[in-house]
Amino acid sequence: MIQAGKASEESERIELTPWDLKHLLVSYIEEGLFFHKPKPKADEAEHALIHHLKTSLSRTLDFFPPLAGRLATIEHETTSFFIDCNNAGALFVHAVAEQLRISDPVYVPEIVDTFFQFDGVKNIEGISKPLLAVQVTELADGISIACTINHSVADGCSFWHFFNYWSEFSRGFDYLSKLPIFKRPVIDDINYPIRIRLKKEQIQEHSFQAGNLKSRVFNFTKQRIVGIKGKVNAEINTNKISSLQALLSLFWKSIVRNRQADPKRETMIFLMFGVRKRMQQVAEEYFGNAIEGAMVSLKAGELMEKGFENAAWEINQIVANQSEKNLRNSFKSWVNKPLLFQAGKMMNNALLTAVNV
Repeated sequence: MIQAGKASEESERIELTPWDLKHLLVSYIEEGLFFHKPKPKADEAEHALIHHLKTSLSRTLDFFPPLAGRLATIEHETTSFFIDCNNAGALFVHAVAEQLRISDPVYVPEIVDTFFQFDGVKNIEGISKPLLAVQVTELADGISIACTINHSVADGCSFWHFFNYWSEFSRGFDYLSKLPIFKRPVIDDINYPIRIRLKKEQIQEHSFQAGNLKSRVFNFTKQRIVGIKGKVNAEINTNKISSLQALLSLFWKSIVRNRQADPKRETMIFLMFGVRKRMQQVAEEYFGNAIEGAMVSLKAGELMEKGFENAAWEINQIVANQSEKNLRNSFKSWVNKPLLFQAGKMMNNALLTAVNV
């Protein structure tokens, strides 16, 4: 375990918001990067890089105490969850796979799944498991740094905030700007801790398993994306469709066409979008989850008949509707009627899941 180097004597408690609690029953976030292997210095000891990564990670955790803590609960007739910043530590694993090389495959090799600790583990298990796990795998010509982070503690933006800090410390920087903010956003009369009811069968439900499906990598050049975006906006006489919205609509139509879906069948995309730039109460440096979800739905026949330009417009309108007022209302209504994401149900209903639209 890697602990923060300057742990506080008192354990700080950080409450979980509706944005955090929604993710209790889905899996940890998995993010990883490949690096070319640096040339060792003549006087450098074996595994000096690993020691350096551990040391810089410990220093980074000084500024991100939730990632060295654990989830904790208080049981009543209902249950409340919070982050106990007790410095129990983050998991660090060093592995060697000298037979593997960095490449740019069409399909992601299945062995890449083994680079991630806690693959398929639910966030609610962060009560007993580390909230952050890092595996550094030495390859024949490079290094993989694979991170698994509890999604009830952080979203993608918060993860990359942490990872960029780690990168800066690793490169020898002493002072860093944009310190993380852990104070929970003030949304009118919401009182913490938030209490929810969890049924035993919900917790024990198996996580979504993709089976024997392969992960495919698609590469689009900048010019190609500009062309797709331009075509969509021109077709519906607007300039509001973003590159990602245009690309998602193209994928949506392609999937429906290749599956030869019944024209009357409802097809859906599940969208996840950030609220940091949409709500004044949530700073860019806010550490936690600051994301909201929405479903876009079209019948397969309508999608094929009207083209992906229409789909792009539907996506755009859903995203445009996420005003600060609507987000505040959604936040407050969730407290009165909590609904947790469950991967199996989401994946059965949605053809695509898109983030940061």
